[in-house]
Amino acid sequence: MTDRSELADFLRRRREQLRPEEIGVGGTVRRRTPGLRREEVVMLAGVSVDYYARLAQGRGATPSAGVINAVARALQCDRDQRDHLLHLAGHPVPPHSSDGHIRAGLIAVANRLVDVPAVIVTDLGEVVWQNPLGRILLADLPEEPGRGRNLIWRWFEDPRSRPMPEEAWSRISASHVSDLRATYARRSGDRRVREFVADLIAISDEFAELWAQHEVAVRRSDIKVFTSRELGRLEFRCEVLLTADDDISLLVFLPLEGTETASRLELLSVVGTQKLTSE
Repeated sequence: MTDRSELADFLRRRREQLRPEEIGVGGTVRRRTPGLRREEVVMLAGVSVDYYARLAQGRGATPSAGVINAVARALQCDRDQRDHLLHLAGHPVPPHSSDGHIRAGLIAVANRLVDVPAVIVTDLGEVVWQNPLGRILLADLPEEPGRGRNLIWRWFEDPRSRPMPEEAWSRISASHVSDLRATYARRSGDRRVREFVADLIAISDEFAELWAQHEVAVRRSDIKVFTSRELGRLEFRCEVLLTADDDISLLVFLPLEGTETASRLELLSVVGTQKLTSE
């Protein structure tokens, strides 16, 4: 539903913030009010004067997404401001994508997590960064990018290699699939997502059966249990911290309260460091 009053208010305030000389309109004409005139926005957006006037006054029909995008360009809106305009006009906001790029600030935050495993993954499950404890916890991942570093692919492609106790398999499998369903819907039309799902269906009857159930749930936290050859059972509460793009997540593995994981994790860091430095 269109929020006409808020839409009109945002258009007015954004128009008043712009300096005409910075976008090549208006010349040196003296102005009684700051910012662009409505006529100048109309010229830049390619819409009619009457149509824009109704938008600016909170009247008229719901503007199309094309009109909103044109007005956003005319008003020099960044992506967040464009998305806000679409939201006010009652249109869905298009999905964002980082294309696998990790912001330096996110890595800086993750690097401060020195006493717990931390992993950065894409929304398709590929591990793109690990802190030292994260590398120890997921020690069998190859260095090169690709499906060998994809947690979902590895889970269904070779169930025998699953690092968690068998009693947790059905729950983790369902969680993987329902989260991937949400990604599939959010990134509808993305060829890479469609191909990934199709390949999973081809290699795993378990995945195909779960996919057909059409369960959808974005994963924000989960209980993870790993078995270490040196230390035995390690139990974590995994917090999933989503980025603004929603296709890159930081996974933080926090020792589960009431278990020996915290003390074992301290030992794991020592044992794992010795292994890493001796190779």
